[in-house]
Amino acid sequence: GQPLGPRRLSLKPVPKLPNMAAFLQEAAVKVKKQARGCLAPELCLQAVRAATERPFAEGVRRERELFQVLLSSGQARALQYAFFAERAVHRWATPTGASWSGAAPQPVRRAAVIGLGTMGRGIVTSLVKANIPVVALEQDLEYLNKGRKAVMLLLEREAMKMEGGAQTLDFHNPAHLQFTVDFDLLRDVDLVIEAVFENMALKKEIFHKLSKICKPGALLCTNTSALNIDEIASATSRPQQVIGTHFFSPAHVMRLLEIIYGRHTSPTAIATAMQLAKALKKVGVVVGNCFGFVGNRMMFPYVEQAVFLLEEGSRPEAVDQVLEDFGFKIGPFRMSDLAGLDVGWRSRQGQGLTGPSLPAGTPARQRQGQRYSPLPDLLCEHGRFGQKTAKGWYQYERAGGRTATPDPWLHSFLAQYRDTHGIKTRFIDQEEILERCLFSLINEGFAVLAEGIASGPEHLD
Repeated sequence: GQPLGPRRLSLKPVPKLPNMAAFLQEAAVKVKKQARGCLAPELCLQAVRAATERPFAEGVRRERELFQVLLSSGQARALQYAFFAERAVHRWATPTGASWSGAAPQPVRRAAVIGLGTMGRGIVTSLVKANIPVVALEQDLEYLNKGRKAVMLLLEREAMKMEGGAQTLDFHNPAHLQFTVDFDLLRDVDLVIEAVFENMALKKEIFHKLSKICKPGALLCTNTSALNIDEIASATSRPQQVIGTHFFSPAHVMRLLEIIYGRHTSPTAIATAMQLAKALKKVGVVVGNCFGFVGNRMMFPYVEQAVFLLEEGSRPEAVDQVLEDFGFKIGPFRMSDLAGLDVGWRSRQGQGLTGPSLPAGTPARQRQGQRYSPLPDLLCEHGRFGQKTAKGWYQYERAGGRTATPDPWLHSFLAQYRDTHGIKTRFIDQEEILERCLFSLINEGFAVLAEGIASGPEHLD
């Protein structure tokens, strides 16, 4: 029996907060931090501010002005490109003529993961979240128990993030997640992902075993970040079923999944791996087989330039700052500390670039006639592996800590290193840092395209 008030939102008064200016200021700081370098979130905030300060018609006019700025911006074009590029990579093709249109995936009803280190744990978590039953295998009980604890912790965190809480992730049920040291439990899985550390002999031994135990149709995947897929496949009686599924760390968070085909990999295997990426809510990108594939191969020269800049007088925090201000979520040195410096070190030892197999009389700062910096190797020799040891290019509050602070020890170590090698330090400006890191990244991308390792620039981007 009451008369209806005005229904039009534009006629309603805007609720006033007592501390409106401070509230918006705080929001601005938050937005700037979360959306570093992105225009749109900052302009959205300006539109909200206009709504609180001006009459409706003026507020709408202001919003339109802001929208026009964004509409014609380079960022809008870049975001539209990224949107379509992500969809374009679903349409994969290989130089032999196999493609997405002619290959059908096999169903994956049950999967296995071998190795419960950092990568294996993240991969198990991704599979459980996608409702794919998993068998998680380790070499002995000690590693198995350590891995189980870590996986359970990750899954509990993920369950808390999900709206339905723990009920939606039934990971305590052994039918969904089973931990074992027994290879025989892999007899009826549709797909195995090997995630042991980067050692070719170890991987070949595992794949030889798998080709004897797994059912004939099972897909054998390796989460290697750089090793030759064909060489791994040569240890099996079914190279057509072997494929690279390179997850990026942390595997349950990062959306990219690099899918690497070898000389014998079947189109069905590629289609199945792509279907798996979709099930895991990841973006699968199909690429060819070369050292480092696409992601890491492009990153090598980028990180290498960053280290050369340190040799010449820069500091890790200065290089990271420039690249993060440019728009990267994380600079090369913070990224290396997060991933673990020992991973690259082990790989360089395997290639004979450092360590005991290096021929006597090799110059300290040259390999195969090219400039080389031993700085990352020296850090590892000092036991500095990044976040996991609380010291790397930065120092951290504890082992496994996340907060990077500049390390005076490292600064004096760099000064000593430059003295030893007679390197004159100079001031390096932001533009030089940005160009040297980015151009080396881009140039490697062109080389990857020229060799046909990726089928289009969208795949690289």
